[in-house]
Amino acid sequence: MSSSSQARPFDRYFLTAQTESIESYQEAIALTQELIVNNILQEDKPYFGLNPSLLQESFRDFCPKNFTQQDYPQIEPELAEIIRHGAMVTHPACVAHLHCPPLIPAIAAELIIGSLNQSMDSWDQSPSATILEQQLTRWLCDLFGYSNSADGTFTSGGTQSNLMGLLLARDNYAKTHLKWHIQRQGLPPEAQQFRIFCSDVAHFTIRQGAAILGLGENGVIPIETDENFQLKPEILSAKLRTLQQDNLRPIAIVATAGTTDFGSIDPLPELAKIARDHGLWFHVDAAYGGALKLSQNHGHKLKGIELADSITVDFHKLFYQPISCGAFLLKNQANFGLIKLHADYLNPESNEAQGIPDLVTKSIQTTRRFDALKLWLSLKTLGVETFGEMIDSTIELAGAIALIIAEDAELELANIPTINAVVFRYQPSQGTATEIDRINEQIPKKLMLEGKGIIAQTQVKGRNYLKFTLLNPLTTLKDLQKLLIEIKSLGQTLHTTDINHELKKNC
Repeated sequence: MSSSSQARPFDRYFLTAQTESIESYQEAIALTQELIVNNILQEDKPYFGLNPSLLQESFRDFCPKNFTQQDYPQIEPELAEIIRHGAMVTHPACVAHLHCPPLIPAIAAELIIGSLNQSMDSWDQSPSATILEQQLTRWLCDLFGYSNSADGTFTSGGTQSNLMGLLLARDNYAKTHLKWHIQRQGLPPEAQQFRIFCSDVAHFTIRQGAAILGLGENGVIPIETDENFQLKPEILSAKLRTLQQDNLRPIAIVATAGTTDFGSIDPLPELAKIARDHGLWFHVDAAYGGALKLSQNHGHKLKGIELADSITVDFHKLFYQPISCGAFLLKNQANFGLIKLHADYLNPESNEAQGIPDLVTKSIQTTRRFDALKLWLSLKTLGVETFGEMIDSTIELAGAIALIIAEDAELELANIPTINAVVFRYQPSQGTATEIDRINEQIPKKLMLEGKGIIAQTQVKGRNYLKFTLLNPLTTLKDLQKLLIEIKSLGQTLHTTDINHELKKNC
C-alpha cells in the first residue's frame, strides 16, 4: 500500500468523501445538536449566575499549555460548561442589547457557510456565493429605494459599514474639491480641516471611524438633539455657517435611523436637503432601524433614506441573523472606484475586462464570509411579510410596556419608543440623586447574577437609567411585567440597604 493511500491521524478531521471523514462529521454535528438542545433550549434562566472571577476560576483548566488529541465525546463536558455559562440570547428575559435570537434557517445556513468555507474576495474562491450576494445586494438596494446605479457589499456589521461610509465621504471630498487622490497620495494637508456632523447621540463608531481615517475624534461635530433625541436641522445649519467662517471644511453629514438607546430616527429629508445644498456626503446609519423597511406599519419612518449617498444596515439585529452580518449600500456604485485595487494573484484587471466579478474591489475586507446565505435562506423560508410581522410585534410590545412603566409610581419612563427600545429607571420617592443612580447601576448586575434577567444600563443627561431592548418577538408582556417586579424588588432592597448604612454612619 502506498503512503498516499494510508490513513493519517488528521484525515478524519476534514470533509472528504471517505467513510471515516463522513462518520466523524456526522458524529460532531449530532453531538453538537445534543449539546445545544440540552444546554440552551432546556435552560430556564437567561444566565447561569457566575460572576467574572468565579467564571474565570471555573474555566481555569480549560486551556492547558499543551493540547492533546481527544475524541469529541471526551470534550463534551467542557463544551457543555461553555454553553451553559453563556448569555442565553434566546431567553425572553434577555433584553439588554441590540442582540437578537437567531432564526433557525440562518443557523442552518451557518453550517453550510462553515462547511463550504468560501471566501468572498475573488470569484474563483466563491462562484455561487458571489452571484448570490450580488443578487441579494440588488434586492437590498431596491428595498431602500435606490436606482439601478446603486450597489453594495456585505460587511461584518455597523462598525465596518459606517467606516466605509466615512472613508468614501473623505476620499470623494478630496477628489472632488481638492483634486487629490487619497488612495495614492495619502491625506492632503487640508485633512485637518475636515469635519463630519452627526447627532450628539449618534453611535460611537462615527468618532471611532474618524479617528481611524486620520481625521481625529475632534473631526466629528456633535449636533444637539431635541426632546425625542433627534438631530436638530436648524442647529446643524447654524453650525455649518460658523464652520465656513472658521475656514473649516465640512465633508459629511451622518444621520441615525435608530439610535442605540432610544431608537430615534433623525429627520432624514431635512438633513438630505442640507447635505445637498452644501455639497456634502449624506450617510445614514440604519444599523438598527433599517429593518423597518420590511414593516407595513412603520416603514414610513424611514422616508428620505433613499436620498442618502450611503446606508448602513445590520442583519444581526432586527433581521434575526447570527453574528456577524451587515451590509453597506452605495447610491452611486462608481464611488467604489475610490477604494478599488487590483492584485495579480487575486483579482487581476483582466478579470474585470472579461466580466468576472471579484467582490474584493468593493470591500475593505479581503477574506470575507458568505454571510449573504444566512439572510437569503431566512427570507426564502419566512418570506418578507413574516419578517414585517415580527418587527411590528416587538414595536407594539415596547409601546405596551412603556405605558405600564409610565403609570408606575416607582418607575420613571425616559422615552416613548420609536422602535422597540424602552429607557426607564427605578425611582423611589425618597433618596438623593447619587443614591438613585447607584441603585440603578446595581440593578442590572444583580438581576443577571441572580439569573432573573439581562437588561441594559445607560445614561440620560448624566443620570443612570435601565433599558429594555425588545428584539425578541417571542418575549411577551407578561415576561416584561415579571421583570419589572424583580427590578422594583431589587431597587427596594438596595434602597433599604442604603438607608440602613446611612443610619449606622450617623449613630
